[in-house]
Amino acid sequence: MATIALVDDDRNILTSVSMALEAEGFEVRAYS
Repeated sequence: MATIALVDDDRNILTSVSMALEAEGFEVRAYS
């Protein structure tokens, strides 16, 4: 499984993109 690192200062963007990627089977690490 691929791991994706997301970096953004907007917590709402991190949450929504993380949820979408996790639904597709990716492991997501979110950083703000």
